[in-house]
Amino acid sequence: MDFDFELIAAPFRMQPGLRKLGPDEPQLTPLGTDSALYREKLAVVQAGGSRLQVPGFDPAPALAAIAAQARREGHPAFDPGSLELAFEEDFAILDGDTGALPWLSVCVPSHWAPEDKLGLPFAAVHAPVADATTLLAAAPHLVRLATSGDRWERHVWTVSPSPRHDQHPRRHARTPWPAAADDTDGFARQCWFRAERQTFLPVGQGTRQAVFTIRVMLAPLAEVVDTPAKAARLHDALASMTPAVLVYKGLAPAREPLLRWLAGTAA
Repeated sequence: MDFDFELIAAPFRMQPGLRKLGPDEPQLTPLGTDSALYREKLAVVQAGGSRLQVPGFDPAPALAAIAAQARREGHPAFDPGSLELAFEEDFAILDGDTGALPWLSVCVPSHWAPEDKLGLPFAAVHAPVADATTLLAAAPHLVRLATSGDRWERHVWTVSPSPRHDQHPRRHARTPWPAAADDTDGFARQCWFRAERQTFLPVGQGTRQAVFTIRVMLAPLAEVVDTPAKAARLHDALASMTPAVLVYKGLAPAREPLLRWLAGTAA
């Protein structure tokens, strides 16, 4: 998994955590046709559930910006009609004038429904997030920053009982946590580390738009937490989560067995 555990901080806080990207840092990841992610995205595309658009909105400038970024990174040319299957990333367009999301191409959401977010302003999109007072207060500034013409990235992470990338709440019921909570090793072997790299790509071309990219990365927890230092860092972050955050992330039932396993792995 392409994730730096140094990004996991304790105490854990729900915050933007934006970092400006350097000129040579990539934003797109070609999607291998032999991957589980490809198969999941293909199923959503074939079902007609991959794209949403506000009536009258023209995504052509944003699609052109994605194509231009792909060329800069040396990726093969792709058909905009098959954007979902060209890259690991999902995509949304953020309009700097309205602060809303007028277009989404999201196949593998993390327990949220893209159709519920279409056309909503940034603050409303993030209203369900737990302990998000700081994030919501900064919403106007964040929209201006993300659509200012620079490229940005941030990361989020969680632990999940599901190996599925697509966690759309109306396509898939939540996977229950393993029952054998007393067997911490067995419990951990049935858990997955899920991370997202999220970036903003300026559209330009006379717009105040940015393409928001979401790359979901998923790997068995016991394989990812392969050093005592990683276990200690994850333990401290999980231990510092508020009850509201644990409920929001669906981690409340798993917190204690995970903490026991992580403490033993960190020792």
